[in-house]
Amino acid sequence: MWRFQLKPLFVLSQVNPSRIFCRHRHLGLSKLDSLRAGIMSGNAPPQGPLAGQSQQAQKEQQQPAQIQEVQEQQNPDYSTWSTTSLIERITELERQLHSRNAEYKPAPSASTSTPTKTQAHLDKQKEVPRWLATGKYDPDDITHTPAVRPPKQPKKMDPSQYNFRFIALKFAYLGQRYQGLEHANNNPTALPTIEEEMWKALMRTRLIFPTDMGDEDVPDRKAKRKEIEPFNISWEGCEYSKAGRTDRGVSAFGQVIGLKVRSARPKRKEPKPAQVSNDTAETTRETVADEDWDDIADELPYISLLNKALPEDIRVLAWCPNPPEDFDARYSCRERHYKYFFTQPAFSPTPGPLGLLPRKGDAPPKYREGWLDIDAMREAAKYFEGVHDFRNFCKVDTSKQIENFERIIYRADIELLDPRNSPLGYVNRPEFSALNYPDTDSLTQKPAGSVPPGCQVYVFNLQGSAFLWHQVRHMVGILFLVGQGLESPSVVRELLDVTKNPRKPMYEMASDAPLVLWNCVFPAKDSETREDALEWVYAGDTRQARSEYAKGSGKYGVGGVVDDLWAVWRQRKMDEILAGALLDLVVQQGDQNAMRTGNIKNLEREKQNKVHRVFGGANEGKAKGQYLPLAQKRKMDTVEVQNARYLAAKQRRTDKKDKGGGAE
Repeated sequence: MWRFQLKPLFVLSQVNPSRIFCRHRHLGLSKLDSLRAGIMSGNAPPQGPLAGQSQQAQKEQQQPAQIQEVQEQQNPDYSTWSTTSLIERITELERQLHSRNAEYKPAPSASTSTPTKTQAHLDKQKEVPRWLATGKYDPDDITHTPAVRPPKQPKKMDPSQYNFRFIALKFAYLGQRYQGLEHANNNPTALPTIEEEMWKALMRTRLIFPTDMGDEDVPDRKAKRKEIEPFNISWEGCEYSKAGRTDRGVSAFGQVIGLKVRSARPKRKEPKPAQVSNDTAETTRETVADEDWDDIADELPYISLLNKALPEDIRVLAWCPNPPEDFDARYSCRERHYKYFFTQPAFSPTPGPLGLLPRKGDAPPKYREGWLDIDAMREAAKYFEGVHDFRNFCKVDTSKQIENFERIIYRADIELLDPRNSPLGYVNRPEFSALNYPDTDSLTQKPAGSVPPGCQVYVFNLQGSAFLWHQVRHMVGILFLVGQGLESPSVVRELLDVTKNPRKPMYEMASDAPLVLWNCVFPAKDSETREDALEWVYAGDTRQARSEYAKGSGKYGVGGVVDDLWAVWRQRKMDEILAGALLDLVVQQGDQNAMRTGNIKNLEREKQNKVHRVFGGANEGKAKGQYLPLAQKRKMDTVEVQNARYLAAKQRRTDKKDKGGGAE
């Protein structure tokens, strides 16, 4: 036997009626579903007289006055009912339940007309999805639709409501993933430019507001870059300037730009015309507020803001709060410092007798193939110092029609990097020691004796007033020829003599990857010294501690510049360690006699067919065959001829365009 019982329903008029009613409604629906299933399966008795029903009034004790009493029907004996009577009873109970449901729904407003709900619509309302009833997501439940978040719209900001100030930014980047610093609009490139990434970060942080762009031009953080479509940027109204234009693949650790950005300084309210004469007290308060303003400590945290929006291999290092009035990052920069890193040996040395074959003439080489003569390179580098015409050490840009190729080189030298101090020599400082007592810290003690010979790293230091297009890479390319014994150190002096050599020989410049724009120097306008006169505020400085809202000081810790760059370095360090370990393993495997004798049956014939490799700063030496000295190489036209040829071609294009326009 089975029983069906309808729970009492208590009507609430004031105290949250929906919650109590929904609970009883859920119980009633479950009983109805069970009853319907029993009838359809044939378990209900086929026939029987209708039992009498009596109503019994029941009061709810200790209920508020707002709760009305409802009558509860006595439990009838459904075992004696016929199938037809049971179906009629179920229909009546469903009608009562729907009427109760409609009773507690909010009444429609007078101004809104609500259409009459059909029975089918009411039946659909009582169906509760399984995932909503259980509170668990079921992937097989097609009634559950995951929420789709709309793209976050850029925050609308009115630039007229903010103060702006002119500052300078010093930032660093690793250039291998970029097309160079300078960005050209309407020019699709396979790689993004540094200016493109910096512009995006400035726009996303709403630090700049180009006058020819609006809120809709703010780039989306999650939008993927499209290589086939050009990406256009604008610095209109930002007073933007840049110090050095690095080429594709070239890095910079001291790049500088100048621009006008949004400030946190409160903007002074302009008084209304009627208040101009009688607002002396208000003006005094604003003056006091201006005096309390600290243009560093109270300013926006420019370094932290931008670093959060920039890629991991681009980092802002410092900002200058008060550049000179006529500051221009390009023309105010009076000295640029470049560094070019290379290894010794330059590439994997050639073992056996073949590594000591003559590379120029019949004279035996001083060093095995792959090793560089550092002393000869230093001698050649000293010829660069002073004021010289560098037309034979650059790529001529005929579109600019340059006629003056004289530049000042303050320093040109080659130094050995001590592996104990560089890179990451800072971890040996007492502040970073493993223990509280650095003197007894065995983890950071320096090994006794000199650095063991092996693969070493050298750096070519070059400091000058300004540089021509690809000038540094051409200079390093000549030094590598000298270091391999293919040219003598005096070749630099000969190429600097443009009277004797007005035409540049065709030779390859050095690779771009090891080149770094190390620093840009801005001396005082009337100063005779070369010291930087700009006041730089670096990440973590105590002067801007109040403006930092990131975790830590902005330099160390989570979100700091040091921790971010450590992650970048360590990833590449692991690549270096694994590749080096694999290289050592491969060399130790197999027959070791090949390293001593070369394992060559006909040594003389192999000597004649030997292909020499020439190092140009890249990862490996290029096979060049028999080397041809610079004096015998093919030479380019003079600068005057190249400039004249460009102007003639430009004139022909202009005439052709004019004729085409006239025909139309």
